[in-house]
Amino acid sequence: MATMADVARSAGVSVATVSHVLNDTRPVLPHTRQAVLDAVDELGYTPNSLARSLVTSRTRSIGLAVSAISNPYFTEILQGVEAGALEHGYSLLIADPHDDPKHEQRVVRLLHERRVDGMIVAPSADPGDLVAYLGRHDVPTVFLDRLVDVPSDGTARFDQVGAENAEPMTRLVTHLADLGHRRIGLVAGLPGLSTTNERISGYRHGLAAAGLPHDERLVARGDSEAAGAERATTALLSLAAPPTALVTANNAMTIGALRALRGRGLSVPDDLALCCFDDFAWADLFAPRLTVISQPSKEIGAQAVRLLLDRLAAPDRPSRTLRLPSTFVHRTSCGCPDHPHSSEKGPVS
Repeated sequence: MATMADVARSAGVSVATVSHVLNDTRPVLPHTRQAVLDAVDELGYTPNSLARSLVTSRTRSIGLAVSAISNPYFTEILQGVEAGALEHGYSLLIADPHDDPKHEQRVVRLLHERRVDGMIVAPSADPGDLVAYLGRHDVPTVFLDRLVDVPSDGTARFDQVGAENAEPMTRLVTHLADLGHRRIGLVAGLPGLSTTNERISGYRHGLAAAGLPHDERLVARGDSEAAGAERATTALLSLAAPPTALVTANNAMTIGALRALRGRGLSVPDDLALCCFDDFAWADLFAPRLTVISQPSKEIGAQAVRLLLDRLAAPDRPSRTLRLPSTFVHRTSCGCPDHPHSSEKGPVS
């Protein structure tokens, strides 16, 4: 089995230079770097990651705790995290908290015990114990998508990244109001999540901007999942004066709302206009094609990795919160004419 010394002899450089190339710890001239990489390929050298971690106290691994199995939105975020991690030579250990605060605590503790260098977490609706644990153990952490209130006394530093929520939701509501709708319902997400709170706020601002009253009966809890949204939509449709338009606050709830409408024999947009927060791969294949707010999911994941690597490089720097713009994708479920080759897209921030 080839050793680092063998690579150094073959490339005509020192062992230290080979180490700098493989670990990216110091700039190396391009031709020298290429000579080392060529020698690695020729000799079939495989770095001993375990031995390196014992020396450096770094495992070059990142713990990722997101509900990717139970929430399809996080699948694209996961792709962005994975691409960013691999680009910088990090591996991922992935756990699904299932949006359960107790299970969240267990999986984060397990990731920490695996000696990951840092964590990227999409927190649950009740993240108090999680924040306390990460702060107490000084775990470099980035919160993504769902932002949390973090200690302001300097005892913990957490970076955060997510999309804009309020203004994009306002745009969906005002768009429906511009089409003549006066009773616009909202299927809202899981209480306690920052995304839920911000999208409800955007919904209310949209009503106010359109000169429409806020009717609490038109807001139903879908709990961020399809089954809950199906129940919520059914409840809204059962009102004495049901909504003529509906906004769903994530892609899983869009599926639940469509099931409820189909169960009632209602069509979109003839019987009820529909707009959705979150785009997904088949949204343009529905009949009608779904008008949505598209979040920059992969970029959120990539930015989370960058924030974490910056934190690892400078542990004492001030914490940062990044907000990325979302995009309004204008299709036909809102009741507008179909122009399949000229969908209006515009950033919302």
